[in-house]
Amino acid sequence: MTGRRIVPYTCENDEEKEGRRRAMRSKNPQKKFKKMVAIEPTKLLPEWDEKLKNYAEETVFYKDIPNDSEEIIRRIGDADCVMLSFTSKIEKEVLEACKQIRYIGMCCSLYAPESANVDILFANEQGITVKGVRDYGDEGVSEYVISELARLLHGFGDVMWKGEPMELTDLNIGIVGMGAVGSLVTQTLNFFGANTFYYSRTRKPEIEEDYDCTYLPLEQLLPKVEILITCLNKNVVVLHQEEFELFGNGKILMNVSISPSHEIEALAKWLEAPGNHAFSDTPAGLGEAVVGLENAYVGTRSAGLTARAKNRLAKKVIDNIEEFFEAEK
Repeated sequence: MTGRRIVPYTCENDEEKEGRRRAMRSKNPQKKFKKMVAIEPTKLLPEWDEKLKNYAEETVFYKDIPNDSEEIIRRIGDADCVMLSFTSKIEKEVLEACKQIRYIGMCCSLYAPESANVDILFANEQGITVKGVRDYGDEGVSEYVISELARLLHGFGDVMWKGEPMELTDLNIGIVGMGAVGSLVTQTLNFFGANTFYYSRTRKPEIEEDYDCTYLPLEQLLPKVEILITCLNKNVVVLHQEEFELFGNGKILMNVSISPSHEIEALAKWLEAPGNHAFSDTPAGLGEAVVGLENAYVGTRSAGLTARAKNRLAKKVIDNIEEFFEAEK
């Protein structure tokens, strides 16, 4: 680890923004929606749900998940503000039926309209503002990566990767996707002395310099690394049968995306080979077809949804509402 640089990671840097908002709130009465409806559990801590309710004259927060669009339309009713997490979908037919909606607040990650559980493009055409959140659960994800890799490498659980305990030091580890999560995972692995390589749609010179991380095209990265960690947006698939063949056997795949980064059938076939292991913190990250295989390790809760992450998420959800009211002035 000699000579490796440790660069502090900052998840949020919004003190000045928050100070400005407090000053504005002290000068101006708080605006409110006429009616706010959370069509499903927000996944926020109860005290933050209560704070959300301060932004509407009337509020209804449902505690279960609606079965279909018809039920969602019924729940929304005459609300001008709709809140939801990542479970339900607000599609075009819902937006067409609920024309009084002004604002949709997503209490979950939003990276691109194409991967969202709200039809954002149609909503925007109707003059509806849709806001989501980014970069609130990254720390928990990086801790999950180290925890699970250490257990398998050292044999702290029922299975050990090799015949002898292994360290992360000097292992070749590849990261696919160099957004906020990929960057933090890279930094963490750098601290533990791993040799890191990455593939991303765009080069990240600052990552390469700060964390001694080498860029490689995907077809060169796959055979080079012993462990592959995919950190991609929802519904982005990069690993097909051809990529698994390039990756080879006796290796570890870890997906920390909220949906599979791979073709599920291709992963199932790859897992048939001895010495291959796959990880995800939730069943949705690997696919139900491989859950239950002895070399597929699947968690039961999202690594990024810790108590601290829920606080960061809630603050950003409320920031989004206040930004919406500020823009209306």
